[in-house]
Amino acid sequence: MIEHVAIIGGGFSGTLQALNLIRFDGPRATLIERAPIVGRGVAYGLAHSSHLLNVRASNMSPFPDEPDHLLRWLADNGHPEAGSDFITRVTYGAYLHALLDFAQRNHPDRLEIVQGEAIDIVERASIKVVLTDGREIGSDAAVLAVGNLPPHAPPGLDPDDLSDDAYKGDPWRPDTLAGLLDRDTLLIIGTGLTMVDVVLKLCATEFRGKIIALSRRGLLPHRHGPASQPWSKLNERPREQLSALVNRVRTRGDRIGWRNAVDELRPFTQGIWSNASQHERSRFLRHLRPWWDIHRHRLAPSVAERIAKLQSTGQLRVIAGKLRAVSERGGGIDVSIRPRGKNLEQHLVVQRIINCTGPQGDLDRTEEPLIRALLTRGAIRPDAEHLGIDVDPGTRTLNEEGFSNDRLFALGPMTRGAYWEIVAVPDIRRQTWDLARRLSNAHWVGGEGL
Repeated sequence: MIEHVAIIGGGFSGTLQALNLIRFDGPRATLIERAPIVGRGVAYGLAHSSHLLNVRASNMSPFPDEPDHLLRWLADNGHPEAGSDFITRVTYGAYLHALLDFAQRNHPDRLEIVQGEAIDIVERASIKVVLTDGREIGSDAAVLAVGNLPPHAPPGLDPDDLSDDAYKGDPWRPDTLAGLLDRDTLLIIGTGLTMVDVVLKLCATEFRGKIIALSRRGLLPHRHGPASQPWSKLNERPREQLSALVNRVRTRGDRIGWRNAVDELRPFTQGIWSNASQHERSRFLRHLRPWWDIHRHRLAPSVAERIAKLQSTGQLRVIAGKLRAVSERGGGIDVSIRPRGKNLEQHLVVQRIINCTGPQGDLDRTEEPLIRALLTRGAIRPDAEHLGIDVDPGTRTLNEEGFSNDRLFALGPMTRGAYWEIVAVPDIRRQTWDLARRLSNAHWVGGEGL
């Protein structure tokens, strides 16, 4: 009998898990978060006022049974962004924090929030979560909602060869943009959503220097179009192999528009992924993932326009190529790159390099104390593609021998190896909803197994 659940991580996934346990009258929850403010996480807690959500507000309710919850909250609170298609991430973070605060005030016996860093989870007769200050929190089950891991160092760059001022391996560190001058040139590794966030923050600081963004293919996220008109959507999962997914979207997109062709796959992408072989998954990640990402994870129109303007003025330059070597000298950092499709290397001199290759999930390369402790002891294992923590269909973690841990679960982006599409709010809200129902013995309600 599970009467108490410890949730490690107070970002979106952990917050939503705690809220859903209360909504389903389930076990009491202890939410453990190392950051001073709970309910926001990296995505919303470290966001700048210039950062907009990449999904329309109408699809950002955290509750599947109340799709207009966010819109009602904005309107009920007289929020100036009520009615906006794309609200700021700061506002969304405030919304999540308000939901958590309301739940804690109204259910103090059901929800406890603990500030601290978990460094181990010991399973004996019960679960014990060990914190850095020596505290131990006992529970009947634990949920890992640790969010994304920081990006790994890109090939061609050894962080030990560069000073802390020259290389910023974590784009969300507070000092990432500190000390830059208008005469400086900045190199950003990666051309995805993280790069866009950093560029927007640079613009907010009125940085006037040059920005170079480098990735192997030089692809930028596409923009959202106007809200689409209804169309005849797919009513069953496509039977093509995962490797044919991009070609399928192109063909279908010729008839209904590429945005609709991508969006209509949303209900089926997890099923397509779960039914694909490891070989198919590897091929997709190696060859097709960049094209899928730029179509699937899109920019708010106003953000796309700002990025396009920076390119047109020459302040932002996007290069497709590989980083070959870096060397820090008195006048800056000498960077050697090989442009895509060319044999000759090109040399640049920049004053700072920021790693925006995006969040990673390779457990073997992380320094996170909790993950390392569980991995070293064999309590968890990486998934086959090293995208995160290996879990079964019920989000129970798998130990090194492949057996499910009945009392240790994982949620959110770190389960992408099993689900692939599990980084956006619409996907995580369903995952946390399902787990909360099972932990609350409410999963048989509503026609599921009845």
